[in-house]
Amino acid sequence: MNAPSYPIPSRLNLAIAALQLALLLVLLRAAAFYSGWALAGLCLAYAFLMNSGYAMLHEAEHNTLHENPIVNDAVGSVLALFFPAPFHLIRQGHLGHHMRNRSDDEAFDYYFEGENPVWKHLQLYGTLTGLFWLVIFFSNILALISPRMLKPKYGAFDRPTQALLESLNPRYLRFIRLEAFAIFLLHGSVLYFWKVPPQRWALLLFSFGFLWSALQYAHHYGTVRDVRKGAMNLRSLGPIDWLLLNHNWHLNHHMNPTVPWLYLRGLYAGPDFEPRGGLLSAYFRMWRGPSFTTDRVQNLYAGRVIR
Repeated sequence: MNAPSYPIPSRLNLAIAALQLALLLVLLRAAAFYSGWALAGLCLAYAFLMNSGYAMLHEAEHNTLHENPIVNDAVGSVLALFFPAPFHLIRQGHLGHHMRNRSDDEAFDYYFEGENPVWKHLQLYGTLTGLFWLVIFFSNILALISPRMLKPKYGAFDRPTQALLESLNPRYLRFIRLEAFAIFLLHGSVLYFWKVPPQRWALLLFSFGFLWSALQYAHHYGTVRDVRKGAMNLRSLGPIDWLLLNHNWHLNHHMNPTVPWLYLRGLYAGPDFEPRGGLLSAYFRMWRGPSFTTDRVQNLYAGRVIR
């Protein structure tokens, strides 16, 4: 793939990110004044808007938000405050996902000999119900107090968790801690100065977290056990596709993760690629749960630290 053929739409991305951030603040401010059905509408709006914000944050994780790496990371860090999670932590997690995808270290739709099937079901169903996001949310406390506890030995109870922690680069610990502090500062200010009731604030954030978490594995469940090809392009309503910055063209993204979002839908359309399945049907299919397999796929990047 000829990278210069796909220039980063830096100005467009900055304009979209600025609009996303402004609207996210508006929704958080509005939560101080509305309850009932109006609050439900705010939660729905925050869920979709922040998933759009995450799609732009995802561009920053791949250094395709802006051609200037400093601007790229700065905008990504600000967007991550609304996740909320330290940018340099979730970026490493996501880049590691591209290395571990569909290997034994990251196959949540299967369990292997010696693994606890109950635990594997809880992991997958936790993802489908928003608990995965809650784990990341509460990790902000650990990231603030002692990010050095993000070590493989603390994830020995679970293979995917240990593989994730093994890939974290200690050089980013100070950034993670600063970003965690900024998260508490931002959201503490929202609660204190805007007098947003904590339960309404929590509902807004969890509305995003539930939707984000529920769709995290939809593009991978049941796919071929190949680090690049183990993904699907999924179909949703046209406006949602654009709102999510073509994130549903996930196979196209995994085949070439350095191509910006703007060009993903036009990358592959030949007979070797399956037609797009439905996003909702992919979500409900995951409720079948993980299944036992004896097929093993080695993580070829095991032990490699994210740079």
